[in-house]
Amino acid sequence: MISFKNKYDAIVIGGGPAGSSTAALLAEKGHDVLIVEKEKFPRYHVGESLMPFCYFPLERLGLVDTLMESANPRKYCVQFVRQDGFLSQPFYFFQHFDHPSSTTWQVWRSEFDQMIMEKAREYGATVMEETKAKTLLKSSENKVKGVKVVSKDLGELELRAPIVVDASGRDCFSAHKENWKVRDPELNKIALWTYYKNAKRDPGLDEGATTVAYLPDKGWFWYIPLSGDMVSVGIVAERDYLFDGSTKDHAEIFQREVQNNQWIKEHLAEGEQTGEYRTTGEYSYRNKYCSIDGLVLAGDALGFLDPVFSSGVFLALKSGVMLADEIDLALQTGDPVTSSSFENYGKRMQSSIETMRKIVYAFYDKEFSFGDLVKRGDHLRSALTDCLVGNVDDQDFRELFDAMSDLADLPEPIEHGLAHASS
Repeated sequence: MISFKNKYDAIVIGGGPAGSSTAALLAEKGHDVLIVEKEKFPRYHVGESLMPFCYFPLERLGLVDTLMESANPRKYCVQFVRQDGFLSQPFYFFQHFDHPSSTTWQVWRSEFDQMIMEKAREYGATVMEETKAKTLLKSSENKVKGVKVVSKDLGELELRAPIVVDASGRDCFSAHKENWKVRDPELNKIALWTYYKNAKRDPGLDEGATTVAYLPDKGWFWYIPLSGDMVSVGIVAERDYLFDGSTKDHAEIFQREVQNNQWIKEHLAEGEQTGEYRTTGEYSYRNKYCSIDGLVLAGDALGFLDPVFSSGVFLALKSGVMLADEIDLALQTGDPVTSSSFENYGKRMQSSIETMRKIVYAFYDKEFSFGDLVKRGDHLRSALTDCLVGNVDDQDFRELFDAMSDLADLPEPIEHGLAHASS
């Protein structure tokens, strides 16, 4: 039962990994925090594969032991498969980094996201589910001072706080209001996915691997083993390739593409497709700013790259932990929380996204292969693995990107996601 009030230390829009981790750690520090979430948890969400460096924010949240004791498949590596079924040498995380984080997990997002939300509740945050954010409340100086919401139970409310955290995911609630959203000029992909029961799993350490299986024209399948003998299987490709006019039926398109990769064909042959086919597109975007006075963006509400290296949950958790620390410092001063409070946050998130963006661009370049890259030296394989595990802070990747630029067209950095200059 929620006891209604309208003033908090911080209001978080969205209860996914970014929002709930921000709220949990702020509440742990003694702040009065409210999460407003439009849906009722648990709810469905795609994106089941965790990067190894998710370990560190999960450790901050006190959730590593819970995951260790869970039935979630352990993920020790990422592997790449050619169309003819040839499997490359997997990138085993433990060969690169001797640390517990080198074992990660494949998770049902409905369970995983609720686990973090429950941690926020445990630490003292208030959660209002089935409550949709409608409008940012602003002062005459354009400073955000709260949010107007519509709650299923309580109706329309005006909620106020010194800082609003937009963790609304791909809804990009604030970015749409502020006209900040900019789509990536090259990553114009579409995804089509479903689930299989009792599909084939590789033996030994590779049983829980994330597999990237190639399709023509740099399209690819993801293959992610989950608990309950289920597998998440999806296609990412150019819209014109996937929807070529031969059919609009998602099941027919999916089954057509299964025939284009021998490894996928063999692994799905003994399984049974279950549930609906889902699709989404135009998901690669960045927002021009990460903050204005009284407002800061987190996770997918800040930007989303591409599903290929499972960076979405990692960046969401990373942003949540960083924001909890930055907001805590800002609130301790007793001064208004301004955009300048998030200059360091914006720069660090921009750096992480730009690093991963180069890897994603190389992956889709028709002239590039990771095999050709790592043949140039083990040090390049090591640097590449740092990117694949999420070890992107305070790293010098110039040699890696110089070598990659010989094999692929890498993007110029974009000055997006920094703190907006205070008015």
